[in-house]
Amino acid sequence: MRTLVTGGTVVTASDTVAADVLIVDEQVAAVGIDVRAGAGVDRVVDATGRYVLPGGVDVHTHMELQTPYAVASDDFATGTAAAAWGGTTTIVDYAGHDYGEPLLAGLARWRQKAAKSHLDHGLHMMVREVNDRVLAELPALVAAGVSSIKLFMAYPGVYMVDDAAIFRALGAAQERGVLVAMHAENGGPIDVLIERHVAAGETAPIFHARSRPAAMEGEATGRAIALAELAGAPIYITHLSSAAALATVRAARDRGVAVYAETCPQYLYLSDADLARPGFEGAKYVCSPPLRAATDQHELWTGLRQGDLQVVATDHCPFRLGQKELGRGDFTRIPNGLPGVEDRLTLLFQGVVDEQISLNRFVALTATIPAKIFGLYPRKGTIAPGSDADLVILDPQAERTISAATHHMNVDYSCYEGRRVQGSIETVLQRGNVIVADGSYFGRPGAGRYLARGLPDYSSC
Repeated sequence: MRTLVTGGTVVTASDTVAADVLIVDEQVAAVGIDVRAGAGVDRVVDATGRYVLPGGVDVHTHMELQTPYAVASDDFATGTAAAAWGGTTTIVDYAGHDYGEPLLAGLARWRQKAAKSHLDHGLHMMVREVNDRVLAELPALVAAGVSSIKLFMAYPGVYMVDDAAIFRALGAAQERGVLVAMHAENGGPIDVLIERHVAAGETAPIFHARSRPAAMEGEATGRAIALAELAGAPIYITHLSSAAALATVRAARDRGVAVYAETCPQYLYLSDADLARPGFEGAKYVCSPPLRAATDQHELWTGLRQGDLQVVATDHCPFRLGQKELGRGDFTRIPNGLPGVEDRLTLLFQGVVDEQISLNRFVALTATIPAKIFGLYPRKGTIAPGSDADLVILDPQAERTISAATHHMNVDYSCYEGRRVQGSIETVLQRGNVIVADGSYFGRPGAGRYLARGLPDYSSC
């Protein structure tokens, strides 16, 4: 099958050029002017007046994650279909394991869940305990295509590991080329603050944020970086939400430390004012780390523009309103997580519209750099001969309104309800197959492939 995408402006992390893209079967065969010559094209996709972008790579999702109070409402079928509607063609989800359970057993369970994915997908491994048995599994994990693990400095008794364990894991991971991703919040003081708020009867959603102050994210981020520097290992900070945490990342990178960090759309557009909405409406916005002051948003945009933040991912972990109701009268029982996998590219494109970031930086943040850091580049994250033909055709002038009435995520509200946005994703191809076009969806469950990821590539990151 030969497909020609013609008439558009091809945008990568480094170039913006009027060009055609020739796809042969599942891969990009050529990018240039009049590449149809002698090709015997079977299908033509007209991209006149549109941007032709690499398919988005979302490296932080939690499909059907089991939390203490509820299971995320998107599974790998509904969540990846919604992602495709939003221009994401690859996800990397977080697999988990139980205490005492081999990492590979947890990985096998997640691969079974992910078998119904519409999209190509990789997996990270969340590690709940650090011991000789777990560390001895790292080579087998890499052989299975998982080259990153996640540790937690929060959630005592559930995920949190201590500094000695973090330091030990960083050293072992470095020896094997594995990247450690870190949830950086100081869980001990946070638990004390939670107890104090509950004892005082302060149980509304806003107290979720007040019990997890930005200072505790900043402290934990700085400590994680210090441990990584001591171990001589790179580190990746997940879902960075605050100016306090960003300052520690910026200072470390300025002195040459190999630290990389992601933020999420919710931290760029939402704030703790949303958590303080009347009644119980603030529960819609409960996630961890929590939403910060609106003043933090400026610093995060600056970090994206200047290169202190390398990735925009979603931390997609949605819960329906009925599930959020579990925490009415007790914020500690509100399931933590927001829907966002369908809105990521649209929301970040507003940064291009508003001249916060360049068009090429937009592609770098949403596709190229995440693919590099997590061992998927150049198969994913760019448009070049030999790359998978994952393409997004975006009309930069079209406008629409974000609403739960029109989104495809399996959740009955939108955090961005009523927000008017510019830029509409019209067509999405995964490995040369059109899965979104003309307002219709052509993907199917199980069409996505498991991606055995290689080792990280930190060049130009």
